[in-house]
Amino acid sequence: MRKQQQRRSGPSSGSKPLRPKFVLISEEMKAWSAALGSELAGWPGVASRPMFGFSALYRGKHIFAILPRTRGMGSANSLAFKLENAKPRIFLELRDEPRISTTVMRASRWFVFELTADSDLNDALDWLRIAYEAAR
Repeated sequence: MRKQQQRRSGPSSGSKPLRPKFVLISEEMKAWSAALGSELAGWPGVASRPMFGFSALYRGKHIFAILPRTRGMGSANSLAFKLENAKPRIFLELRDEPRISTTVMRASRWFVFELTADSDLNDALDWLRIAYEAAR
């Protein structure tokens, strides 16, 4: 099957690929992101680097998640994680989780987790742990 890529026209540089939609994050998400970032900073081999309004989280040389600092991917209350080498049962769980969607970077297996309440933090942390384990 042939991949379709959306394009936009620009008067000066020709056509360019569309980027994921980045939105300003909520104050609540800033607090959730800071809490998750503090927790992840204590995990072995985790490094954080700023990236376009996000904090990119790496395990060694492999990126496994992005936490919003000023911008969210798709919504004001979302984070993203990457799963390249997860087991098939994990992908079944992803399919059944209503708070998770894929991104426009689907070929790279990026997923977006939508937080709506403090109670979502434990589940977000579980998915970040799965992404961390897969980043080897």
